[in-house]
Amino acid sequence: MPRNPQPLIVHAQDAEEVPLPGGGRFRLLEDSRATCGLLGANRLVLPAGADGTRPHHHRLSTELFYVLDGTMEFLIDGALTAVDKGGLIVVPPGMVHAFGAAAEGPAEFFAVLTPGIERFGYFRQLGRIARGEAEWDSMDELHDRYDVHFVGGPQWR
Repeated sequence: MPRNPQPLIVHAQDAEEVPLPGGGRFRLLEDSRATCGLLGANRLVLPAGADGTRPHHHRLSTELFYVLDGTMEFLIDGALTAVDKGGLIVVPPGMVHAFGAAAEGPAEFFAVLTPGIERFGYFRQLGRIARGEAEWDSMDELHDRYDVHFVGGPQWR
């Protein structure tokens, strides 16, 4: 059990924003430090048809997604499904998943990983890769540290 977790309030203006191509962006809300490892949380906006991630799994964390706007496409354990605004997805540890915005328009979701692992460095690096400032292989040494384990190639839809 985490030691001495305290209430956490993150105001919109205090959240770090990581820009992505096409108007997408990460909003980094909690990196598990303030919650003593209870959870990590972020918000992601993706332009129409943009992939959010390649197929991967987490060995340690459950991941919860809540679709705030638009339609997200999820690959979960080999099945592709569309989830509209207001939909909730929970992916247990070890289950392969990927996600992206549907082709019809941009999408936005809120994600929570529990237990939390400090992943803001991972999201910052993904932003650099997406903007062409770093190569994909720069992630190779980060998989275990951030509990993100990719399977297969970059294309999944």
